[in-house]
Order: sequence, then structure tokens, then C-alpha cells
Amino acid sequence: MKAHLISINDIAKALGISPSTVSRALKDHPDISTETKRVVQQYAAEVNYRPNALALSLKKQRSNTLGLIIPEIVHHFFSSIISGIEDLAYSKGYRLIICQSNEDYKREVINTQLLLDHRVDGILISQSKTTHDSGHFKDLIDSGIPLVFFDRICETVATDRIITDDFGGAYLATSHLISHGARRILHLASPSHLQIGRSRMEGYYKALEDYGIAPNENLIMQCDTRDEVFHARQQILDLSHDIDGIFAVNDFTAIAAMQILQQANYKIPGDIKVVGFGNDPIAGIACPALTTVEQDGYRIGNTAVDILLKRIENPATFIDFQNIIIPVKLSHRQSS
Repeated sequence: MKAHLISINDIAKALGISPSTVSRALKDHPDISTETKRVVQQYAAEVNYRPNALALSLKKQRSNTLGLIIPEIVHHFFSSIISGIEDLAYSKGYRLIICQSNEDYKREVINTQLLLDHRVDGILISQSKTTHDSGHFKDLIDSGIPLVFFDRICETVATDRIITDDFGGAYLATSHLISHGARRILHLASPSHLQIGRSRMEGYYKALEDYGIAPNENLIMQCDTRDEVFHARQQILDLSHDIDGIFAVNDFTAIAAMQILQQANYKIPGDIKVVGFGNDPIAGIACPALTTVEQDGYRIGNTAVDILLKRIENPATFIDFQNIIIPVKLSHRQSS
């Protein structure tokens, strides 16, 4: 049986006073006597009364609640982003509703509708890999909900964006491999419809160009999950005789590739050097420990929510949309 939530009317009936008196007593209104306020507030505490957040939001036209849609909570990168968001949001008096798309476009659409139904004041989004249609994002904007995209952005929606320096990180990773002797570098890439995937591929190409190495389209594989790497095991082994380096779009992909190569008796980094992207905690305990591009997820989350709150709290102020790029650095370990 569903528990009955205590209302102002319930308190008024129990104490034999009017609902308006209860309401004012709970708000510490000066027209209510000290004794009445004491009795009402004490009784409210005893029965665990909580104000109706939805009713208050309708009255104030603000819920002090933010929505967050991320692809997967399980990754350390996204959990660090959540920490950055929560620390600032809660310090400013905002709550957070977290939704996970699980890399599913349809679920992402459902999540946007759920957050709209809950009357959130603004939404932070990192879009799923399977999202090709931005209609649901545009619907949110048409409903007056400010959006901030982070990490995986929607390029067809004009709004604020907070991203990692994906181009710079890929350039760092590829340049590092080249400077340590690699010349034939396999790139395990993200889908090209994602800006994050294109930027990392462009950084890879730019490093090759700057070092005078001709790009080889046969050394580009769309393969950005652990499962996809194992599915492409034979293709990677077929290429292994012709490569001396791997730049993977994320750490999980890099480590899976290392495992396949090690099972085939390749030495890492002796035969093939490997660099990932993300600096997930697993990078430090891989064998050998993985050289990787370090992203600052906490700073991304903190910056994203800071911009969103400024949009929410200054709705009448025109502010140009911002495209903020968070810098990265290379964590050099034994795999390269």
C-alpha cells in the first residue's frame, strides 16, 4: 500500500487550526504567534512533513532541479563529471536528476521527456553514439529549457558546449608514439558522425603530417569498445605484422588491443607501442601500465553546470553561447 504523504491540511486538521495558519507558521511568518509556530513546527517534524516540491516549483516557476543525461555511468570519466556537477549544483541549492541513455537514441529521447515532465530548470547532456536526429534537443529549447552539452556535443543545436581538447590530445598521443620510434600507427577510432571521433582522428592525421609520415587509410579502424576490439581480433592480428604503434580512442579499447597482441606473443612496448585516451583508473593497473591522454572530467562537469546556472538565473540577459575547450596532458607509462 502506498504511504500517505502528510499535507498542510492534515496538520491543520490534527491541530484544529486553519491550513493558512499552518502554512504561515511553517514559513515563520511574523503574524503568527511564537507558541503557534512552535507547536506547528514541532508537530510537522514529528510526522515527517515535507513540502510538495512540485507544487512549490509551480508557484515559483522554478524547481531548483537540474537534469543530466549521460551515455554510461559506469565509466570513471562520466562519474568524475557527475562529481564536478554535483559539487557546484548542490552548493548553489540545486538538486540533480541523473539519467543514463546507455548509448540508445530512443532511451535518450525518453529521458529528455522525463526531465521536461519533472520541470527541471536546465539540462546537461552528453549525447549517445546512436543519436543522429537532434529533434528532441530542439524540442527542449522550444520549451524554454536551457541546455549545455559536454564531451559529446550536438553540432546542429546552438547552445553552450564544454569539450575536452580532443584534437590536441590525439596530437599529443600520436606525436608521442612517433617520437618513441613508431611510424606505422593503427588508430582505433570512434564513429565519424561524432565530433569527438572526428577531432581525435584529425589530431592523429595532423601529427603524422607534421612528422612527414604519409597517412594510410588501412590503419584506421572504427572500433571504440572492448567488445568491438575482441570482435575485430583477427583483423587486428592481420595488421599486427605491419604496425609498430596503436593510438586508441579510449583506454578500454587500448587495453583490449594490448591483450589480443600479448596473447599472440607480441611484446608491449617492444614490438608495438600503445597509447589510450581518458586516463581511466584501469590504465594504471593494466600490464604494462597504459600511456594515456588525461582528461579532467571534474573540471568539465563543474564548468558545464556553472554556465547552465548562469543561464537559468539570468534568463533575460543575452550571453553569447560558449564553446569551452578543457586542456589535456599525457600520462606517460610503460606501454609506450
